[in-house]
Amino acid sequence: MKLTRATVESPFGRFVVEGDDDGLTRIYLPHEAASATKAWAGPVRAAAAQLEEYFAGKRADFDVDLHVAATDFQIDVWSALMTVPYGQVVTYQDIARAVGRPRAFRAVGNANGKNPFPVIVPCHRIVASNGLGGYAGGLSVKRALLALEGVSY
Repeated sequence: MKLTRATVESPFGRFVVEGDDDGLTRIYLPHEAASATKAWAGPVRAAAAQLEEYFAGKRADFDVDLHVAATDFQIDVWSALMTVPYGQVVTYQDIARAVGRPRAFRAVGNANGKNPFPVIVPCHRIVASNGLGGYAGGLSVKRALLALEGVSY
């Protein structure tokens, strides 16, 4: 299928949503270079609209199809991330326990860093036990996403 991309402006930079008729394949963070296409596949259009609502403070959950290519562990981690409610944070250790690998908190961090669907799969809601932790989009974007959800960090 042909990939299409839509641009979504946020208060802290431009996100680009990519996908085809089967679902999303990736969301580019503000620091990543990607350009929009002229026409958008249905799932791309839907995800872009939902992200705009999220950035406007009018949406807490997403309903989009994801076209996931990943290891079983990554899929388990990303599925666990999607259970973390809007406006709450949990630790890498909490996610490691949730996927049945309590000592794999570093591996959880690596899976977080490879998450191709930031915001929709809310890896920004995962923090280190001793502080904010990392974020592929940069700590300023992570803090901004958390602040948008009412979480101070």
